[in-house]
Amino acid sequence: MSEANKECSGHLSQKSPETGREVLVVDTSGTNADDQPVGDSITVKIGATVPTGFEHTAAEEVKEKLCAESTISKDRGRIYFEINSKNLPQVHCLKSVDNLFVVVQEFSDYQFKDTKEETLQDFQLLAEKLPWSNPLEVWKSNNSLKKKRSWRKVVNKKSTPKENAKKANAENYSEQPHSEKHSTADTVDKSAKTLESLPLESNKKTECCSDEGDKDKALSISCDTLQIEEGRLPGTASTASDEDVPATRENDCDLPDGHEASKLLKFRVTCNRAGEKHNFTSNEAARDFGGAVQDFFLWKPDMTKFDIEVLLNIHNNEVVVAIALTEESLHKRNITHFGPTTLRSTLAYGMLRLCKPQPSDIVIDPMCGTGAIPLEGAMEWPCSYYMAGDNNELAINRTINNINHIHNKRQNKGITACGLPIDTVQWDLCKLPIRTGSADIIVTDMPFGKRIGSRKKNWDLYPSCLKEMGRVCRPEIGKAVLLTQDKKCFAKTLSTMGHLWQKSHTVWVNVGGLHAAVYFLKRTSLSFNKITEDNENKEPEEKTKTEE
Repeated sequence: MSEANKECSGHLSQKSPETGREVLVVDTSGTNADDQPVGDSITVKIGATVPTGFEHTAAEEVKEKLCAESTISKDRGRIYFEINSKNLPQVHCLKSVDNLFVVVQEFSDYQFKDTKEETLQDFQLLAEKLPWSNPLEVWKSNNSLKKKRSWRKVVNKKSTPKENAKKANAENYSEQPHSEKHSTADTVDKSAKTLESLPLESNKKTECCSDEGDKDKALSISCDTLQIEEGRLPGTASTASDEDVPATRENDCDLPDGHEASKLLKFRVTCNRAGEKHNFTSNEAARDFGGAVQDFFLWKPDMTKFDIEVLLNIHNNEVVVAIALTEESLHKRNITHFGPTTLRSTLAYGMLRLCKPQPSDIVIDPMCGTGAIPLEGAMEWPCSYYMAGDNNELAINRTINNINHIHNKRQNKGITACGLPIDTVQWDLCKLPIRTGSADIIVTDMPFGKRIGSRKKNWDLYPSCLKEMGRVCRPEIGKAVLLTQDKKCFAKTLSTMGHLWQKSHTVWVNVGGLHAAVYFLKRTSLSFNKITEDNENKEPEEKTKTEE
């Protein structure tokens, strides 16, 4: 280990009694993740994954809320910005980001070697050359902020069905907010302290990969499980959602003398690679770089229940080494009751931000599904009024349950403000119970014709939808933001609705691997009543011509 990294801020080096090798240990005696003096003066680069196509929207939000300039990556769906580590809580409140990571080092033009062996050798030598100190400090401070990953509990096969049912009922009851024995804040602080007291030691190699250039299979490595305080995985306490339940671990881990109060830190390396000119696979890059990281820190590998995740992002000649700051995507922040086509909250926010709701605006989602769009709007633009509707009773029930979840969440935090400005209605999309010209904005996720409906039905549905939306939307000032993957049908329909709608611009997005589009439309100045009168006058003329 190099002298520069033996003793860094917040870390001490000591020898392991088992191996005789130096181990990097986190010293957190008398400190807390929220009040570390070192973290207050650290300026780091944060990376964020965002919905593809909404990179500029995310950059605008970062500038507005953090006063920081963002750089959009060459690889779509990522932005980078620099902040002071004390502003990390505000970063987790960004509405347009899915996942966060702190950059260890970025190489804008990495020179790969001609042969695979030489390139992989470079990855092995790279780990000890990187400036790990500040990113690890940020990772430590971040443990009390991030949303924890939930783990499913394993049912004991030896138990009787009645015993299993009793356990399930007890768990469901314990998940209710009013019956929690400990507050969320106390649980998070305990979990954060547990992670901060982990010595950074390991003796195995690990890697994980996801390859965009080719379909390589991830290499799985089985590792011994590790029991953390009270049999809980560090950081699996329920924080952002009430349904997250931490799982217990089965086996204790023998520790060296003098380390009874500390536990081994577990990690994995994830490689995300895009580009066709690489002479190596994602598996190979993750394997060799992960092995070097393990040798440098002596951490313990675990592919699933890891404490720290090191990222190796490769896009053509751009290489970014980072440490993940989120275990679970932030897009699940408001939704607890999911449907077959639940829209991500980050994508819903991006769509709403395109139309920029103003105070007293009436915003309608005529095909609300689980209510992701109106919920996101009501929480970010609470001075507007939202109507969520659907023709499916199950969808309406899910929306109501998600709204109630937000209400309960606010009550648990002691927020005594009024409820969300949302009304939920079951209606027929083609015959909305809304007065003509009364809505300011329409934002909705239209049926793709994949999981719900069909492409054939869309040819009848889309014209009826756009016509009814044109009726309820205010002439000249009304706006519509519509998401669809059936681009051919929508383009054809829009071409016949030029008297009602004019396309402003299109944002191309990726929704679950499907190439979709968000259309931003503006309502024309033509009154819908006038259009109806003209059509009524044309009908007698056409009948007369037919008779003649």
